[in-house]
Amino acid sequence: MRMTLISAVLIGLLTQPLPSWGADNVFLITLDGLRWQELFTGADETLIHDPDYTRSPDIMADRYWRDTARARRSALMPFFWSTIATEGVIYGNRSLNSHVNVRNNGLFSYPGYNEILTGAVDANISSNAKVPNRNTTVLEWVNQQPGFEGKVAAFGSWDVFPFIINRDRSGVPVNAGFDTAQPPRSEREEWLNQLQEQTPSPWEAVRLDVFTHHYGIEYLKHSQPRLLYMAYGETDDFAHDAQYHQYLDAAHRADRFISDLWSYVQSDPHYRDRTTLVITTDHGRGSKTQWTDHAAGVEGADQIWIAMLGPDIAAQGELRDTVELGQDQIAATVAQLLGLNFQGSAEVGASIIRP
Repeated sequence: MRMTLISAVLIGLLTQPLPSWGADNVFLITLDGLRWQELFTGADETLIHDPDYTRSPDIMADRYWRDTARARRSALMPFFWSTIATEGVIYGNRSLNSHVNVRNNGLFSYPGYNEILTGAVDANISSNAKVPNRNTTVLEWVNQQPGFEGKVAAFGSWDVFPFIINRDRSGVPVNAGFDTAQPPRSEREEWLNQLQEQTPSPWEAVRLDVFTHHYGIEYLKHSQPRLLYMAYGETDDFAHDAQYHQYLDAAHRADRFISDLWSYVQSDPHYRDRTTLVITTDHGRGSKTQWTDHAAGVEGADQIWIAMLGPDIAAQGELRDTVELGQDQIAATVAQLLGLNFQGSAEVGASIIRP
């Protein structure tokens, strides 16, 4: 993409680094398939009032419908718009000419998570099959760096993450799908193990996000990772099920989970003022009747967003008129925030944060 002089100056100002880099800790967080439309404008009027997609439209409208986009998005995701928008930065509001795009042509989950975690597109990934990833993720690479050994972990709701991260090769602990804490290291982990085994999920391959979240929180308490990946999945699966009411509630819960993580970070001396959050999604999805879908040929499925919050992130809020960013830039950004220069299996996208 050609960059005008004005755009170049603007993006330089927006991404100007602080005097020193190297956050002690980074939490990478993904919300599977959450559209930029809901993040930036809240509930969709054509969907929330449609009984084909929304059960009890009146109840859901009372919960999430407001007269303005700003009020709707705050009702849906209050932490994003009360805290990240005032203390951090958010890219991807296409209404403000801020674009973030997926680079891979698949526009579904395995290629998207590979791009997020490896910083590169692998055209050979053509399905969501449980095939060990041949590429090196930023999680695996950071885990091999001095001072980070054994300080990287991942928690996900989808049971394909052990393969995307290549748990067996990488040595990175991955608790995903219906994995339990083995061995449990606290009474709460023992309780979570029992509760998860006794709780039905709507899906065969994806557990409820509440288990992913609380397993992750418990791991933080006893193992204090420096790089933590949290991958919430309900938004995508409820969307595929054409349940807009559940999709909205899942987004609202995910916002609360991120708020809980941030509250824990700011209450723990080990993490307080030493931790940065990087939040994004693996793909977009269509609009109107195609809102349930994402794949090559679905318009809008390549449109995503990125948010960041932490001591090394200037309080820039919601950006406008920026040069296009790519999903392949996230891995290098995570590494740079840790003071590292990520070297992956292939040439990786440049960090969003300019040196």
